[in-house]
Amino acid sequence: MKLLTKIEDLINKLNTETISKERKETLLPLIEFIQTKVNAKQEIRINFICTHNSRRSHLSQVWAQTLAFHFNINNVFCYSSGTKSTALFQIVAETLQNSGFQIKIISEGNNPIYSIKYVDNEHPIIGFSKKIDDDFNPKSEFVAIMTCSQADGDCPFIVGAEKRIPITYVDPKAFDDTPQ
Repeated sequence: MKLLTKIEDLINKLNTETISKERKETLLPLIEFIQTKVNAKQEIRINFICTHNSRRSHLSQVWAQTLAFHFNINNVFCYSSGTKSTALFQIVAETLQNSGFQIKIISEGNNPIYSIKYVDNEHPIIGFSKKIDDDFNPKSEFVAIMTCSQADGDCPFIVGAEKRIPITYVDPKAFDDTPQ
C-alpha cells in the first residue's frame, strides 16, 4: 500500500538537512523511545499533548502516524489530547486537506469529528478534541509528547506515560487569519 499521491510527493520533497542541530537534539529522546520499542517488537503509542487539543497536537498526531506508515515502522499508534477540550481548528483540517489528506466530517457540532485518511486501504485517523484522560486515548504504555510550553508547564506528570518528552512548537494560533 502506498500513501495518497500528494502526501507521498510532499514527503519525498522534505529536506532533513534544514532541521537545526538543536531541534535534532530535542527530538533524540523520542527517536530513542521509538527505537527501543522497535527493537523489543512492542507497540509504539505516542500521545501528542497541547493545551486546547486544537492545532499542534492534531498536526503532530496525523503527520507522525503518516510518516510511520511511510517509513514502514509497524505497530505505531498516534493520539492527540489536551489539558482542555475545545475543537479541532477548521484551518488544521483545511491544511491537511491541502497537503493531500482525505478529510471527511463524520459528526458536526461544537467539537466536530473528522475522518482523516492518508492511504486508501487503511483505517482513517479519527480527529477531534479531547482531554488527556479521554477513553479514546491510551491509559498506559505510551510516550507523552508535550507540543506546547503551556501544557508542558501545566502537566509535569502524565498518568500512565512511560516517558514524558517536551517537543514544543510555536503556537500556530499566532498565524490565524494570515496566509501562513
